[in-house]
Amino acid sequence: MVRIDRIYTRSGDEGQTSLGNGQRVSKLSARIVAGGSVDETNCTIGVAAAATGADEIRNLLYSLQQFLFDLGADLCVPLPAEGEDDLLKKRVTAEHVLHLERTIDSMTERLQPLRSFILPGGNPAAAALHLARAVCRRAELDVLRLAESEPLNQNVLVALNRLSDLLFVLARVSNNDGRNDVLWDPNRA
Repeated sequence: MVRIDRIYTRSGDEGQTSLGNGQRVSKLSARIVAGGSVDETNCTIGVAAAATGADEIRNLLYSLQQFLFDLGADLCVPLPAEGEDDLLKKRVTAEHVLHLERTIDSMTERLQPLRSFILPGGNPAAAALHLARAVCRRAELDVLRLAESEPLNQNVLVALNRLSDLLFVLARVSNNDGRNDVLWDPNRA
């Protein structure tokens, strides 16, 4: 169990922070930026959960927040060097990705077919989910930048890609199963 006695530690006052393996790094490091973007994604999902009136969607979003915490831990603890033990007991796996894909497929069955691009909006829950999707896409890019410079669990990248797809689908579900989507009109100026 985690126990936090104090919120401030003063250990980061000079722009450094600790990774999950104890290594001190700049708060500007790609790993910290990526983790911050994943945290921001989690926060926007929390806003969407607060905005929805549908228990099914809210419970799914709470589950996704738990998953994002695990994903953030995967980012926070660098992969072990060859021959070393992994300090993290649970990493994101292909099974996590498959679960996201199955959820996307299940939710997509409810939707009206797409006949246009969709503008982010509709009701407050759908709008919040579209925002979460956009933030998740940025998190994916930040993790991709990290992967260009450091070894990384590739399932993290794939999971973020699927998560943004799921958030798009959930936004449509929240808009009366796509019937109340805000459609792009390319002729309107």
